[in-house]
Amino acid sequence: MGIVSFLGFTLLVGVISYISTLKTDEKSSDGYFLGGRSLTGVVIAGSLLLTNLSTEQIVGLNGQAFTEGILVMAWETLAAIAMVITAVFLLPRYLKGGITTVPQFLERRYDKTTKAITSGLFLTGYVVVLLPIVLYSGSLAISTMFDVPQLLNVSKTASIWICVFGIGIVGSLYAIFGGLKAVAVSDTINAIGLLVGGILIPIYGLLEIGDGNVGNGLSILFKEHSEKFNSIGSSEASVPFGTIFTGLMLVQLFYWGTNQAIIQRALGAKNLKEGQKGLLLASFIKILGPLIVVLPGIIAFHMFGDTLVNPDEAYPALVSKVLPLSFVGFFAAVLFGAILSSFNSALNSSVTLFGIDIYKEYINKKASELQTVKAGKVFGVFLALLAMLIAPFIANAPEGLYGYLQQVNGCYSIPILTIIVVGYLTKRVPAIAAKIAIISGALLYLAYVVLDSTIMQDQFPHFLHVMAFLFVLNVIIMLTIGRFYPRKIAFEQNYTGDVEISPWKYVTTIGISISALVIFIYIYFAQ
Repeated sequence: MGIVSFLGFTLLVGVISYISTLKTDEKSSDGYFLGGRSLTGVVIAGSLLLTNLSTEQIVGLNGQAFTEGILVMAWETLAAIAMVITAVFLLPRYLKGGITTVPQFLERRYDKTTKAITSGLFLTGYVVVLLPIVLYSGSLAISTMFDVPQLLNVSKTASIWICVFGIGIVGSLYAIFGGLKAVAVSDTINAIGLLVGGILIPIYGLLEIGDGNVGNGLSILFKEHSEKFNSIGSSEASVPFGTIFTGLMLVQLFYWGTNQAIIQRALGAKNLKEGQKGLLLASFIKILGPLIVVLPGIIAFHMFGDTLVNPDEAYPALVSKVLPLSFVGFFAAVLFGAILSSFNSALNSSVTLFGIDIYKEYINKKASELQTVKAGKVFGVFLALLAMLIAPFIANAPEGLYGYLQQVNGCYSIPILTIIVVGYLTKRVPAIAAKIAIISGALLYLAYVVLDSTIMQDQFPHFLHVMAFLFVLNVIIMLTIGRFYPRKIAFEQNYTGDVEISPWKYVTTIGISISALVIFIYIYFAQ
């Protein structure tokens, strides 16, 4: 029954996504890469949430909550403020310039070489880190939920390989052959399912703890595990409170404001108003994220305590224990959709970066839009296969997959954020400054990661503090170079007229309200 409902819901999403793309011109760059610049606020919000929410987050953050409690909600709640900043500050500038990729802005602001270096960093991060981790964590969840080793009579390792290629192939069909609109529509449908299914898990958990009463369940949790509901935590926590004011906010700004896999949804907006509505709607829902990715971990701690050896098993164990059998297939399908979303969104963005920023720029400058799209698809197939081959080997990665993902991402997130922020806030900082900053930022952070994990053995400051230090250092380097070797002609951004850029009249009011709500949540849970 579970497998039938799983296949039925998955097929339904695929059919709806296919039908939605029939009227989109997928032979043009805007049609394929940006969904014809036709996305509305609700679609953007749904796609943003599902692109972000996947198994490495659901399983990983709940695993951290199992160990540390509610303080890990920082990864969720602070995202809301970053999305507000993106809606108010960055998106109007992106849409004014009519860009398809973030590196396109860097070409206009600096030069082609800066754009190429940035695109290369994005692609390297996607293929080496993001895509394989999404595939592996997703395969682990699906393999466990359906007990694939027993179902197919294979080893656990073989089941991971099977699930990796299954997810990879289906995700590739969406991303490579459907374009952004297929990805965005499927994301929206799955977002609704994930929100419903994700909230059902803690509800059923609380019902079991409270003998059929959710309120009683919460009271028991607060009473017996009050230490788990401290938003501040200790200095030894995986996310120390002080990092909120340093690297954690920078990571959020990079992810929601400059990461191609995320911001591409907003770049496909039909106008600025819809883009801002989508970002703000997603930011409000994001505040509710801890109900899905934090609270279940605390519930699991109450139920299983020290019986779980690996904290990352907390969420799957809770689902198996509390979810009625009739919901298993549906929830597995929604979870599968979340896995596909993160995979195909990153893959679609990789295809976009390669087609627009590398193929058309360096390989075939005279390529037509159809040739550019085809080249991107071929590259996407190669990238997907490479990620599928790498993914199973992540089983040997250290514990705390989510924290590991965030740490490694620093090699490209902070350098890219640095040159984008300086690029928008200044007019005369030259291209050489951006090249030096992005290369030095990546190399210095890589050196920190290697030294901290080998010679120093975790004696350096927290990686989020190091990110903030390197951000400030590279900003100073860029401004110093700009002071002594400024551009001869000040940069001015021209309005391309691709979309209407009048801001939504409530964007500031709603943005301030969301930010205030985040601050209130932190104060409420502070101990």
